[in-house]
Amino acid sequence: MRKLVLFSILSALITLPAAAQIKPSAESLQGLYPGKAYSPYAQRSFPSQVYWGETHLHTALSPDAGLFGNTLGLDEAWRFARGEEVKSTTGQPVRLSRPLDFMALTDHSDMMGFATDLFAGAPAIVDTEQGRGWYEAMQKGGQASANAALDLITNFAQGTLDPKLVEAYSPGSAAYNAVWQNVIDAAERYNEPGRFTALIGYEWTSLVKGNNLHRNVILRDNGRRAEQVVPMVTQAPIGSTDPLDLYKWLENYEAETGGKALAIAHNGNLSNGLMFPVDAQYTGREIDETYVMARNRWEPLYEVTQIKGDGETHPKLSPDDQFADYETWDAGNLDLSEAKTDDMLPREYARAALKSGLMLEQKLGTNPYKFGMIGSTDSHTSLSTAEEDNFFGKATNVEPSIHRIAHPFTETENGIFPGWSLAASGYAGVWATENTRAAIWDAMKRKETYATTGPRITVRFFGGWEFDDNDLRSRQPAFRGYEKGVPMGGDLRTATSDAPTFMVYALRDPIGANLDRIQIVKGWMDADGTLHEQVHDVAWSDNREPGSDGKLPPVGNTVDMDAANWTNTIGASELATIWTDPAFDPDQRAFYYARVIEIPTPRWVLYDKVRLGAEIPEDAVVVGQERAYTSPIWYTPKG
Repeated sequence: MRKLVLFSILSALITLPAAAQIKPSAESLQGLYPGKAYSPYAQRSFPSQVYWGETHLHTALSPDAGLFGNTLGLDEAWRFARGEEVKSTTGQPVRLSRPLDFMALTDHSDMMGFATDLFAGAPAIVDTEQGRGWYEAMQKGGQASANAALDLITNFAQGTLDPKLVEAYSPGSAAYNAVWQNVIDAAERYNEPGRFTALIGYEWTSLVKGNNLHRNVILRDNGRRAEQVVPMVTQAPIGSTDPLDLYKWLENYEAETGGKALAIAHNGNLSNGLMFPVDAQYTGREIDETYVMARNRWEPLYEVTQIKGDGETHPKLSPDDQFADYETWDAGNLDLSEAKTDDMLPREYARAALKSGLMLEQKLGTNPYKFGMIGSTDSHTSLSTAEEDNFFGKATNVEPSIHRIAHPFTETENGIFPGWSLAASGYAGVWATENTRAAIWDAMKRKETYATTGPRITVRFFGGWEFDDNDLRSRQPAFRGYEKGVPMGGDLRTATSDAPTFMVYALRDPIGANLDRIQIVKGWMDADGTLHEQVHDVAWSDNREPGSDGKLPPVGNTVDMDAANWTNTIGASELATIWTDPAFDPDQRAFYYARVIEIPTPRWVLYDKVRLGAEIPEDAVVVGQERAYTSPIWYTPKG
């Protein structure tokens, strides 16, 4: 039967008209091309991949990390980020659930490598009275060692280190230059374009009377350029704590090497009102055109969430925001600074700073706080662990153990930070064209980034004037997003309708929790200079309806307290919407960013209870709703 069928087919082919048997010409085939690519992926130039990474991690080379016991160096940190299993300082095997795509190691520039030499009793240290006292205490161990570490950090914060120690571990010294070269060489070894990007960087650790003004400096360049300079430090007489001097260093770096660099501030919540000034810097210098232009140029991003607290907003700044009180740290910078007061808060948090930027732009012509959002850990364990079920803490003394929840992380005159208050946060999502140093850095520079508190939630956010529901009738809404608008981090184009429209889309972490809702946060300024904010629920799960107060009811809670688990029986795996600002005024400066909220899940303290049998204090927070914050999109009136 098969032979008969085959014979029939062959016979039919043989009897086809002669014209049909002729091979089509190239010209005739090209005539089938309609003039527009059928393949939606051809000729695509916009970023189509989100890459996950970390821009703030410390190894044993950082003085504080080393002093508190971290023994893991550059190689362990890079290997861990790339997905390999390593042993922590406390001897525990540890591995990420999924490798990161990129990372910058940002050891403190001041006295880089000092801790390692202190434990070894290097002559440059023990030949000074201050250094010898610390060395002897370190040899005793226990509380004496902890006290010495705190004393050293306090002297650093107050600028009272022995000048001989500062000189021995400052740029230009043989010891310092060798350490910096090791940092560069390690990044070069682990950088693998297309698979893993190892960015070269450091942390400029400005402490003004203990108030945090830290910045992470991230270079776009390879080791050859980085070798031409050494990091900027803060200790006098060589260094400076003034951000304006850091901006000069960045400018000089680019001029001298032909390279590119940027800076990322973090933990304004520990700055006691110094991070986002509106009238004058801590130096007393007026906020003028020089300041706003320099900050706008060199600081395109802000680290909005990390282990030492979430920095989006504060419940006293945003009393109508039901999600404002999240991982809040606001009692001052440990015992290094004066106590916190409420009047400091507006100059400490990202949302308030974004609003202040609108006012400063109108006054001075440039917005110094026109920043995008990223998250990172600021871990001092050499381990970039931001997942609740895999959290290795801030420092080696709070790596997993039965004690770390109940014991204070630190107890000071300014307040107590209990061990459970540390936040397992965060990561940076970067929309880049490829996984290389240049592409990742360029995406950060143009602010096409977002922060998460740990989950790898995929988020797209576009602003324009003509988006409609049809633009979401596709599994690839980004095509319409770039065609008709601008992505997160951009400025709205010239108006073509009465109000801007925003397209936002979020997809849950494939191994994470479902989504509760998407919100759009708007900030704006009236003609008289009054600043406002409003949080809009724009997409949500489970067919809920807002109540009479306009608030959306809670999504529910499926957390199993006995098993440290949850179920995705509530929430949604993806949410998307087109939203039009209902109160748009074309004469008002404004910004908009998206906030994506997950359903409730266990915090790391609950995993400690289940896995280690740790006791949980009554006031400990054991459940949270993790989230993502996109970079804003800005609107500026004409003229």
